[in-house]
Amino acid sequence: MKIISKIAKVALGLVFIGSSVFAQSLADAKKAIDAEQYQKAKGMLKNLTVTQATNDENWFYLGWVYVVQDYPDSAKAAFSKGIAANPKSALNYVGLGVVALENKDEAGANASFAQAFPLTAKKDSKPWLYIGKGYLLDAHDGKFPAAKANAAIDALNKGKAANPKDADLLVELGNAYRSQLKSNEAYDAYSAALALDPKSPAANTAEGVLWRYADNFEDSEKQFQAAIAIDPNYGPAYRELAETDLTEAQTNLKIASQKIKEGVENYKKYLSLTDESLESLLRYADFLVNLGDYVTIQEVATKLSKSTAINARVYRYIGYAAYENKDYSNGLDAMNNWFAKAGPNRIIARDYMYLGHLQIASGKDTVQGVKNLKKAVELDTTKTEEVYSEIANMYRAKHKWLEAATTYDETLGKVHGKVLLTEHFYGGFSYWWAFRDQVAAAKKNPAIKPDSSLLVKGDTLLSYYQQKSAAPLYQAALYRAYIADYRDTDYANLKGVSKPHYEKVIQILSAKTPLSDNEKKDLATAYAYLGNYYQYHDKDEAKALDNFTKARDLNPNNGYAKYYFDKKAADAAPPPPPAKPGSTPAKKAQK
Repeated sequence: MKIISKIAKVALGLVFIGSSVFAQSLADAKKAIDAEQYQKAKGMLKNLTVTQATNDENWFYLGWVYVVQDYPDSAKAAFSKGIAANPKSALNYVGLGVVALENKDEAGANASFAQAFPLTAKKDSKPWLYIGKGYLLDAHDGKFPAAKANAAIDALNKGKAANPKDADLLVELGNAYRSQLKSNEAYDAYSAALALDPKSPAANTAEGVLWRYADNFEDSEKQFQAAIAIDPNYGPAYRELAETDLTEAQTNLKIASQKIKEGVENYKKYLSLTDESLESLLRYADFLVNLGDYVTIQEVATKLSKSTAINARVYRYIGYAAYENKDYSNGLDAMNNWFAKAGPNRIIARDYMYLGHLQIASGKDTVQGVKNLKKAVELDTTKTEEVYSEIANMYRAKHKWLEAATTYDETLGKVHGKVLLTEHFYGGFSYWWAFRDQVAAAKKNPAIKPDSSLLVKGDTLLSYYQQKSAAPLYQAALYRAYIADYRDTDYANLKGVSKPHYEKVIQILSAKTPLSDNEKKDLATAYAYLGNYYQYHDKDEAKALDNFTKARDLNPNNGYAKYYFDKKAADAAPPPPPAKPGSTPAKKAQK
């Protein structure tokens, strides 16, 4: 969309502009963090760690900014300096635990948290607040793991017990409940926070998000506007307003264009209020992913990748966008770069998904691409049907029939509670072709023995499809007939096991008009089979002639019909006259 591209370019032009004037108050720095003005907060805190180097809280909040900006090594260094400044700093031990969580080191996280607990004053809720925040990092990225949310809820409730009047903690508790769609508990927490601090832009914004989850867009917007009225420079309210615009656009096509435009404008406002930080632009990239504007994502992320302060996550977005824009080579380079820089602990299911897509689409490594797609499913089982069906379809498109068939079977084994008719049909279809490939190979190499169990598997899948499908598909009957043909190849002693399947083909296609050329050929095949059946099994010449005639009328090139009528013509032709005694062939005329 042109409007999005223009806004992205305006935002991008400001990304490297920093603020040279910072307040020196820790309270101001914390307010900047809350408003997601991370560059501004970082500048303040760096100054404070110089002028007040022995204040462990300065180091903690500097480390926290690094955590949020996805620089775990810098965060760990800041927290360690905080502990050096004050060995009894509970907050900085919490910070080390959060870094361990981000590195998926649960044992290390628990060990650091355990060091913080004895150092935490009885009525001090802050360490518990930041443990909860640590577990909830990236909770905005869609479905959130229940185990992490529950750990956050447990810590936050302990903080609530220590200090029931900590409004910030109550907002975070509401966020934890909201991540698990526990709307009543979330609402109670937000309401309690607002009762303690009605002027909290964070609490108003959080409650607005909750209303969005309920598709109550009117009340959602009211809460965001309330937050903006309290603090016109509170960027997160504009971001969530933009996300709400997008959600509303997706649920109401009549206003979609208007809402998308409003959403982009609100995100532009968010960017302008969050000092155009890299983190803000990365969140903008998330918004564009949801919007599906991969052209702008690739442009924004590519320019960001040239920054001296590059965050490795930029390569993730380049990879995503490049795949969607069919720029497979650059996309694969970007995703390989992301995997190399991020390390396995920061890789999410979607990353494996896009890497697999790019490896397959670029033709670089199909085998590894399939492995990465399956790895994505291990991390996000909600994608099982989508991914396994995609892999199977890819194999089918390449005519790798056995791989396709077994992958369709894997799909059926992993996805429960759904009929999956398409997978049953194409699974049976692929088993048939896999057997055909083996038969063809056996003709060239007698050592190869076709596996007849493939036919059994194929017939089983096709039979299931026929039983469950509300609308009959003639191809299912046709391929069951083909499979049955392999059990009945002796025409002199034809058993007719294919007959009911070919009759089903005739029943379905005879009721359809007009027929495509392929349908005419397939219908001719079914009539030709019946011609052979009546000729060899029933010895009924009238019925044989009738069915072969129908086959020839539908497809003059049908082999069985041609053979039948050619032989019939040859049998009816008069014998040649006898040669005269002693005659010899005439000599060729002399030139």
